[in-house]
Amino acid sequence: MLLVLLLLLLGGCAALFVVFVGEVSEEAARPARITYAATGSASGVAITYSTWRDGNLSTSQVGDRTLPWTEEITTKGFVKGGSLVVTLGPDGGTATCSVTVDDSAPITATATGPFASAVCNGF
Repeated sequence: MLLVLLLLLLGGCAALFVVFVGEVSEEAARPARITYAATGSASGVAITYSTWRDGNLSTSQVGDRTLPWTEEITTKGFVKGGSLVVTLGPDGGTATCSVTVDDSAPITATATGPFASAVCNGF
């Protein structure tokens, strides 16, 4: 009787493990559409954005931009987050960063003044 209970317990644990591995694999294969955007009155801004792609962090930087600016990418992998940093130049102004993943609510931040930075992360 004890042996039967032990085998049922082990079988249940194995089944849970198989379900967990399947869910992780499915999430890692699911593509995500990430939209980076910067709006505002500033010119000469520097924009840096990073994204996890297939387990590797990819970082890009563009400088001396006039707003608005957008970039859309598609990525996959278990880790899909990243960041967007919009840094104003010496003339200041206002800039708002925005990151949207698929159809979720955007993550936003706003910066005002010379050399201020708006940072959007945690997605």
